[in-house]
Amino acid sequence: MRPAIPVHLVAALLAAGVAGPVCADIYSFVDSEGVTHFTNVPVDARYQLLLATPPEEQAARPENWLAKSAEFDRYIERAARSQAVHPELVRAVIVVESAFNPRAVSKRGAIGLMQLLPATARRYGVADAFDPEQNIMAGAHYLRDLLTRYGNNLELTLAAYNAGEDAVERYGHNIPPFEETRHYVPTVLRIYRSLLSQQRQG
Repeated sequence: MRPAIPVHLVAALLAAGVAGPVCADIYSFVDSEGVTHFTNVPVDARYQLLLATPPEEQAARPENWLAKSAEFDRYIERAARSQAVHPELVRAVIVVESAFNPRAVSKRGAIGLMQLLPATARRYGVADAFDPEQNIMAGAHYLRDLLTRYGNNLELTLAAYNAGEDAVERYGHNIPPFEETRHYVPTVLRIYRSLLSQQRQG
């Protein structure tokens, strides 16, 4: 799905919506209960840098959705388990697609946490794409179908999630040469691998 925000601005859009200087870098850790916590102000020594923001983007101060991430954990875990995908992959896609904003809508009409296009929502039986539980379940199901289609190749899976399966096919089963997709794939992979590493350490 095309993200509702430019991929290179993801970290800035995750910055706190307060006046004054802001640290837009994103940190996370996994607690003893297996819950992943995100913040842009790491007051706990367990936080590790997840996504660094270039200095020129740290001035952006939209609403901070990081504090809302924990409320979606049960949906992420349930959907990931039902579709046999890593919850860290689902979580990484949500970070980049919507910054945990369940009301996000892209210019192309992609909706919700995992930015489902209307056709994708219909394909997976979603009645309300703004509903976090339905949205995450459908997004996880779509990731599973793409992983199966591309032989568990994560790069092609994410490229298809962003640009569409037709685009991946059109460019010979390669990542399409779209600037957005070329940013999207490594960004999601970097977050996914960092979350996976933290989960294993926890």
